[in-house]
Amino acid sequence: MSKTTQQPQTTVPACRLAISQQALADIGLDPATWQVLVESIFPAAKTVEGVQLAVRYCQARGLDVMKRPVHVVPMWNRTLGREVETVWPGIAEVQTTAARTGQWAGMDPARFGPEVARAFAGRAKTDEGWQELEIQVTFPAWCEVTVYRLVNGTRCPFTETVFWEESYARLGGGEVPTAMWVKRPRGQLLKCAKAASLRAAFPEETGYTAEEMAGKPIEGDLVVLAETLTPTGTTPRPNAGAPDREPKPTAIPTLDEATLTQIEGLVNRATKRHAWASAQDYFQQRFQGEVLRYALAELARAEQENRQAAQAA
Repeated sequence: MSKTTQQPQTTVPACRLAISQQALADIGLDPATWQVLVESIFPAAKTVEGVQLAVRYCQARGLDVMKRPVHVVPMWNRTLGREVETVWPGIAEVQTTAARTGQWAGMDPARFGPEVARAFAGRAKTDEGWQELEIQVTFPAWCEVTVYRLVNGTRCPFTETVFWEESYARLGGGEVPTAMWVKRPRGQLLKCAKAASLRAAFPEETGYTAEEMAGKPIEGDLVVLAETLTPTGTTPRPNAGAPDREPKPTAIPTLDEATLTQIEGLVNRATKRHAWASAQDYFQQRFQGEVLRYALAELARAEQENRQAAQAA
């Protein structure tokens, strides 16, 4: 009788966030790289899924994850009553993307509004559970940044003003600022002002950043980017049409790959949950113009295909 030779099992180095060899293989990483990501690149990440999401985001956009172009950002999900980890580009990545267009033409020094002192108090979810907190913070009322872009050879200014009390990150479920916004009230607001101005100057290439989204709540049934983003391609697929007709292709607007990937991930999540109404409401709140039309068309196409598959079964 022949004996079956068992292959020795390879173990993943012990670290904060344990992961299986199969999961590592799925995202094309070796154990040593995973340990570096968990311990050094994303030390604040609390879940395996958060780091996996960051890796997949970078793979989808062709970014080097070891350069930390994105951040794992906790966002409060009111439906779930807990924080979920999402992934957003950092301000440096957004600025680099704008510069690569060849139309970047500089940025003026930031202008800050008057200093404001305010006490924040309330019940907030922390690592130690729900707590009653009270924190005194002195912060600039607003910050304004001007970004320049070459438009048909002309250096054009794009100025955006952001307000501290509208931008600061909140501890889970409450109104109390996070530790970073207490420690660096000017620096964090400056990052948000830069991001807003870059988005105004380069709307096709840039989106919201980690600094802007940290501590913001997620509304509705869909967990935005938290557990859904995968590097599935962004090739246009058929749009919803009449059941007896060949669907027409959806025209893809001029968008960065990350936004297209985000829309596809959300459509896939809605399909799995049959959450068509929630997805439609979310798209209408988040997008506008041609982006909204594209997102709704993709959602309608997915709903039609799902209905046809159910009828065929």
